[in-house]
Amino acid sequence: MDQITPENSSPEDFRAALGRYATGVTIVTAIGDRGPVGITANSFTSLSLSPPLVLWCPARNSARFPAFEAATHYAIHVLAADQIDLCRRFARAGADFDGLPTETTQEGLPLLPGCLARFDCAAHAVHEGGDHAILVGRVIRASLRDGEPLLFWGGRYGDFLHHV
Repeated sequence: MDQITPENSSPEDFRAALGRYATGVTIVTAIGDRGPVGITANSFTSLSLSPPLVLWCPARNSARFPAFEAATHYAIHVLAADQIDLCRRFARAGADFDGLPTETTQEGLPLLPGCLARFDCAAHAVHEGGDHAILVGRVIRASLRDGEPLLFWGGRYGDFLHHV
């Protein structure tokens, strides 16, 4: 096994090592200064059951970062295996809600259809995380449905059977 240290590797090497860990894929939505905003993120995890806390980590260099850092509420949508187009839409353009249903949460957050789970959150804390921030949300409601997840591994999206 190759050893990766700051002396013998690049950020790309570190990223490649991180890519060996498969994750689910989410889209986080909020309301920014210019209206609804969304971002694709795989840096999502549970933090606490009591109180119910989750976290995710947006990149500070994203043009969408200020909207999420300032948001009082956000919704984290866990994507299903058949939602690769939705994933790619919000990986590219965070304000592209054109053609999507316009349902909202009680807090006015845009909802995305067909997701496996959704966590409606109140902003709880923001922590330093290098070139990312660690945003902790207190879950105020969650919803779920049956289905297969969209996965991210080795720089590719897929499900348990296929890479897309």
